[in-house]
Amino acid sequence: MSGNSSFAALLPADWRGGRFLGRVQLPEGPTPILVEGGIAYDMSGVAPTVSELVERLPLDASAGRALGPLDELDAAWLSPVDLQVIKACGVTFATSTLERVIEERARGDSSKALEIRARIEERVGGSIRSVVPGSVEAEALKELLIADGLWSQYLEVAIGPYAEVFTKAPVLATVGALADVGVRSDSTWNNPEPEVVLLVDAGGAAVGAMLGNDVNLRDIEGRSALLLGKAKDNNASCSLGPLVRLFDNSFSIDDVRNAEVDLLIEGPEGYRLEGHSSMREISRDPLDLVRQTLSEHQYPDGFTLFLGTLFAPTQDRDDPGRGFTHKVGDVVTISTPKLGKLVNTVVTSKEAQPWTQGIAALYANLAARGLLGTKA
Repeated sequence: MSGNSSFAALLPADWRGGRFLGRVQLPEGPTPILVEGGIAYDMSGVAPTVSELVERLPLDASAGRALGPLDELDAAWLSPVDLQVIKACGVTFATSTLERVIEERARGDSSKALEIRARIEERVGGSIRSVVPGSVEAEALKELLIADGLWSQYLEVAIGPYAEVFTKAPVLATVGALADVGVRSDSTWNNPEPEVVLLVDAGGAAVGAMLGNDVNLRDIEGRSALLLGKAKDNNASCSLGPLVRLFDNSFSIDDVRNAEVDLLIEGPEGYRLEGHSSMREISRDPLDLVRQTLSEHQYPDGFTLFLGTLFAPTQDRDDPGRGFTHKVGDVVTISTPKLGKLVNTVVTSKEAQPWTQGIAALYANLAARGLLGTKA
């Protein structure tokens, strides 16, 4: 949660010219917000949740209640989504693909990563970067790598016909900008995963985008891919924000495809790590990832879709050759010009604010406010 001026500083430079969805905690309860022309509008009288509000696009701001300029709004900002399912894609960039293979072969032991990284990069790196997933060439590469004993389950989803799509967090469990993000207290090798995240409506149309941090535990997933749930879904392990930027004349899916994403990690001991990622390097088109998510499933409340990350930080932090891992107190800033900045501070999942407001609590609040069944 956050207040006004500090939150407004996270928004893109042209935020007064865009249209955004979000949620704030008002005294009466969590409230869906539309931001247009720099003004925040309470849209709870149009639809009580962001999920329902999305189904009413395009929105007329005049149907809401003007709360005033966003940068003067005295309210706590929440994660910008509510009932949407939180889906995520893995190994959609060559660099992160190779790092997953390294984790697997190191069995989650960071001390072995440096040697394995050099060997894998030399043998596989160029091929992975050039092949089109699911193509005839990709199948031929797979056969060669199997013959060489270099095949991996991560390479299967990197260059095979099916993308990796998994459920990152329970509904309503995400945290927003300026909140704490959590890593398991028993993890010794972990990192942020800065990503662009699509918001998709119930009909399968991508309607906007935001930034996300798919906090990752490399040691736990590296031991076994069957531990993905333990590595990915922990208290406060998924952040989204600062707001959902809706697609319009100022922002489109092509802006997502061409986004340049920056990462900054500032440690309490003075450590600093910077990274840069280009969405142009993604191996599968964002809308193809949406299609695969929907191939044999429905999402009546919509979903968010993390598009994957290029980042898997390898810069040493403490011992040479052991690479990067988080420390409590790290400040993680993910940014891109059209979506703004997502800033979170790292704590352990045990120390993060407990998640206590689930679907039942939300609907009890909405019922008490007389918002259920409302229509514009």
